[in-house]
Amino acid sequence: MIKRILSFCLTLLITSGTTHVFACTNLIVTRGASSDQSVMITYAADSHVRYGAIAFYPAADHQIGDLCQVYHYENGKLLGTIPEVAHTFSVIQLMNEFQVAIGETTFGGLDSLSSQPGAILDYGSLMRIGLQRSKTAREMIRVMTELVAQYGYISGGESFSVSDANEAWIMEMIGKGKYEKGAVWVARLIPDGYVCGHANQARITTFPFQKTNNWNDTKQSVYHSPDVISFAKKHAYYQGTNESFSFSDVYNPVRFGGARFCDARVWSFFRKINKEVRENQDYTNYAMGKFDRNAQFSNQTANPNGYVSNRLPLWVKPDSPVTLQQVKAAMRDHYEDTPLDMRNDPGAGPFASPYRWRPMEFVVDSVMYLCERAIATQQTGYSFVAQSRSWLPAQIGGIFWFGVDDADGCVYTPIYCGVKRIPESYAVGNGSMISWSETSAFWTFNQLNNWAYSRYNLIHPEIENYQTQLENQFATEVQLADQQASTLFKQNPASASEYLTGYSVYTGNKLVADWKVFYQYLFMKYMDGNVKNSDGRKLLDNGNGKNIPKAPAQPGYGKNWERIMIQGTGDRLVVPKK
Repeated sequence: MIKRILSFCLTLLITSGTTHVFACTNLIVTRGASSDQSVMITYAADSHVRYGAIAFYPAADHQIGDLCQVYHYENGKLLGTIPEVAHTFSVIQLMNEFQVAIGETTFGGLDSLSSQPGAILDYGSLMRIGLQRSKTAREMIRVMTELVAQYGYISGGESFSVSDANEAWIMEMIGKGKYEKGAVWVARLIPDGYVCGHANQARITTFPFQKTNNWNDTKQSVYHSPDVISFAKKHAYYQGTNESFSFSDVYNPVRFGGARFCDARVWSFFRKINKEVRENQDYTNYAMGKFDRNAQFSNQTANPNGYVSNRLPLWVKPDSPVTLQQVKAAMRDHYEDTPLDMRNDPGAGPFASPYRWRPMEFVVDSVMYLCERAIATQQTGYSFVAQSRSWLPAQIGGIFWFGVDDADGCVYTPIYCGVKRIPESYAVGNGSMISWSETSAFWTFNQLNNWAYSRYNLIHPEIENYQTQLENQFATEVQLADQQASTLFKQNPASASEYLTGYSVYTGNKLVADWKVFYQYLFMKYMDGNVKNSDGRKLLDNGNGKNIPKAPAQPGYGKNWERIMIQGTGDRLVVPKK
């Protein structure tokens, strides 16, 4: 018997780090809710030890008896083996050649269900294997749930976004702990025309219970494990009626942190695109961790179990169709212009920084305080917008818009899902969290972002301008690439794939090279607290042609911060009047 260790197993070890932090964000846009009728899901892989790179797994044929050795996504331990299938599909990171994409956020859930002896599959391996074996989102859900039923589930509670060119789903899963092999789970189809999101707090509450999971019934909009309710009753996690059963409230009860640190990120996205969420104070209170437990929910249904009644809806209808650029912008959110805006308190420093270094909670004089947790954060390893377009052949229709480091300072480069290789700058093995590479996208973007944090309100506007310019340029290029690839596809699909590979590789590598030059410009312009004169990202001399700049501007700290600087100093800093 031949043992085949798939490349994805080793790649997981390289890209994941050793400690998972409950700190990821997914946004989901259905076809009818998007301006161009594409389906979009996002994912921010946030971790202080995660290196941002694109893993690539080519399609492969396998022999009977071939086995895949499964390594734990986070700690690298060999968990076991599972049989290979005859053919596995090509995958770039978390999107496959059929435009199926997936993202996740960890909610953890009940501690008693967090460990399952003898289980083989963790959430990371499950996502990779599912993508390599699925042509649709529904098939992906079936493959993943059948695998955990057969081989066990070793991770804590997870929320998954699963999409293809036509549908988008949210699925939530938690293991059965020491009691049984496998997991309890529920998946819901997001109604066309609506948007959803999740951020480390389980979001599915009540749902219509199904007698069977008919995977061939395209009208079935709910799938779940048959024991999702009975398991909870059997082990005394729930005692109410089936109709009032809430997956989230039973397996991951919402508490202050689940709202303020987690669901608040979903609220921030919803309020940008939905007037009701924006203007409803109950939802704002919930995002701030202030709960109601009314006898009825907002939809007037009964609340016999006393659950939090002012929770966000699972999905909302946007006021107008959502554009790709709006989705990218949502990934760059820091609660600007909301009650949680971080730019206006002393923690922002003199340069209005929307970032707070960790830890997120700290104690002063026996009182616990917090730092907000926004969608955009400094410790993001990578993020993406997976865009699936039904009107194009699969290898052309799927675009994996990929960025490394903090989403606020990244540029999303287009990688077509049908590529045969990826840009060297983004490849696994080109640098790591503890080894520098001059050609690495991750270190190139980190270098600039960390420089920008030092004087955010001065430097970041220039980053945002260039970021917008490049992403608009890519959007135009993609339209042309779509046309050229579609023409080639009619003649020879392989030539279309090679064309898209060439475009994706060139664009990604050139972006990194251009960004290095951009960093050099910004470093020279803003060094030593000064601001040199510039024009169009070119530094100006003093007019004498000797590469000597004019005397730079010195904006200092600003009046508001200067007032803070002198507090408590008495007359020590006072300059005597002459």
